[in-house]
Amino acid sequence: MSRIFKIPLVLEPQKEGGWTVTSPVLPELITEVDDLKHLNEVVRDAINAVLELYEDTGKAFSSALIIDNINSPVWFESLIPAEP
Repeated sequence: MSRIFKIPLVLEPQKEGGWTVTSPVLPELITEVDDLKHLNEVVRDAINAVLELYEDTGKAFSSALIIDNINSPVWFESLIPAEP
């Protein structure tokens, strides 16, 4: 079963277009996205890379970032691109 993570993200717009994505709680998470429609996919790949890095280096991943009970309500914010 896949794990669900609740991780705050910072999207910084780039002059040439797109965004740089980082997280204040996971300094190793750094990625870019050109289109917000692909944000979840890009962040998922970045989180998987961070998990692999932590595993390789023996660093513990904060359990506070993992949602254990998917049957409970979860508050989250998201960017939803919509056509005008």
